[in-house]
Amino acid sequence: MNSIPPAVVLLGGALALPLLPRSFRSLAFVLFPAAAMALLPSLEDGITTLRFLSFDLVPLRVDRLSLAFGTIFLLATLLGGIYAFHLKELGQQVAALIYAGSSLGVVFSGDLFTLFVYWEIMAVSSAYLILARGMERSRRAAMRYVLVHLFGGSVLLAGILWHFVDSGSLLFNGFNREGAAYLIMFGFALNAGIPPLHAWLADAYPEGTVTGSVFLSAFTTKTAVYVLARGFAGWEILLWAGVIMALYGVVFAVLENDIRRLLAYHIISQVGYMVAGVGLGTETAINGTTAHAFCHILYKGLLFMGAGAVLYSTNRTKLTELGGLARATPVALSLYMVGAFSISGFPLFSGFVSKSLVIHAAELGHEGVIALLLYLASIGTFLHTGLKLPYFTWFGPQRGLKPAPIPWSMYAGMTLTAGINIAIGVYPKLLYDLMPFPVTYRPYTTAHVAETLQLLVGTGLGFWLLIDKLGGKSTITLDFDWFYRKPAPLLFRLTAGSLNRFFTAAELTTSNLAHRLAQACANPVEFASRFLSQSGDRGDRDIGGDKVLYDPNRYRPPVGFIILIVLSCFVVLLAWNLFLA
Repeated sequence: MNSIPPAVVLLGGALALPLLPRSFRSLAFVLFPAAAMALLPSLEDGITTLRFLSFDLVPLRVDRLSLAFGTIFLLATLLGGIYAFHLKELGQQVAALIYAGSSLGVVFSGDLFTLFVYWEIMAVSSAYLILARGMERSRRAAMRYVLVHLFGGSVLLAGILWHFVDSGSLLFNGFNREGAAYLIMFGFALNAGIPPLHAWLADAYPEGTVTGSVFLSAFTTKTAVYVLARGFAGWEILLWAGVIMALYGVVFAVLENDIRRLLAYHIISQVGYMVAGVGLGTETAINGTTAHAFCHILYKGLLFMGAGAVLYSTNRTKLTELGGLARATPVALSLYMVGAFSISGFPLFSGFVSKSLVIHAAELGHEGVIALLLYLASIGTFLHTGLKLPYFTWFGPQRGLKPAPIPWSMYAGMTLTAGINIAIGVYPKLLYDLMPFPVTYRPYTTAHVAETLQLLVGTGLGFWLLIDKLGGKSTITLDFDWFYRKPAPLLFRLTAGSLNRFFTAAELTTSNLAHRLAQACANPVEFASRFLSQSGDRGDRDIGGDKVLYDPNRYRPPVGFIILIVLSCFVVLLAWNLFLA
């Protein structure tokens, strides 16, 4: 049995990458995830334990759930590496491998300590992919991203410690409904982007680098889905949280003008389907959650690849600044539409066979309202991601843009990703065979296909009738981040500003005290005479008419006197020790 965690391959690759020749790094960036993927078939179900600081840790737990998420994480890393083959920036390459490796570490962790270590590494490494864009806006977004995730990590750690005190175990299994479990769920829910803990996602992902946003769209929210499925399956609170996410993300995506921010909001919506599946908790629902996470990583990655290609060639991402690109970038448009058809649930595309599995699980559980609301969210998906974004980006008004050539590697990554989305849609068994439980669902029934086409055609007709109302608007959409961004300056003054003033005053006081002490030590007799003299004469003397207020040599004791004091102290201490002995 192979006991090497796949995460070790990617993390080791991140350490080795700076040592490789610059010309070989892009190839190595692809080879490391390929090597890790080659290890997956040799992993057998079970756990690998490790003794650390008197704790029994489980750095590797292999079952069908972890293998399904591990497979798609490695596939996403491989496809992202191909897409970014033209990239020569070492920092982004190393950060991407660490990010992907730590996400894999979370997936294969069998204990909460190992999971938490990988969880924090994941947060820091992903922040670099935002910071690396090198703009002031991205720097601020990266800082907010780090602060939010450190806060979530702190809550998660508190929950883990509480759970350990109560249970005496760090093993990561299903949780009981107790206080510690709710803290742990809060930490996971923040990474999943469950409102109102979601604003960091739409704030940070659009500010990442071209390739960084592709990686960001794949890992953070899906690791959160995995840990929720592992620890909180069947919790009804997640069922309704998922439905709220699905609708909330759609509404804000329709309002957005920035194409990458639009896609970021739609991550919230699509993750909502997965969280709702976790809340249902049945085998069919967990299959649906896993299948939709698998396909979402593929088609959302493809959509961010398409948006990244537009950004790379035009240096613009707002619908009000884009348009008329269809003739200049027809390949990018065609490949983007594969992702758009997939996410909208078109037959013969991946989303059709995964999203419907979650809704099917809701119907089996007699959750008719849940199924109806999820269908409603699907309509909004096609409206903004499948129609609004591509129309106003590639077919909108001419803006006089002259797109730069798009690297072949970006097209290669998009083509492979599009091919996998189509392959899964045409032959769902490729996906269903990877699921945690046996899948008996058959998506291609006459009723399901007809129902889906009716929704899609109706949405397309509505877009055509309202096309003048759905264009991008140069406005700022307020979200829950307002509640921590607006009071931020005041909080800074009350906390950091107050502390800064306190430490400045303490430093000045300490400096003055040290100066006084130095004067006293330089000439104790003269220093003391300032306070003991009754005549007001403190030993000042005139030199050429100038009054000297302090002369350290006037009353300085002779060196011999100091030596006598030191020797006397030594003799006293020696006698004291002899007496005690």
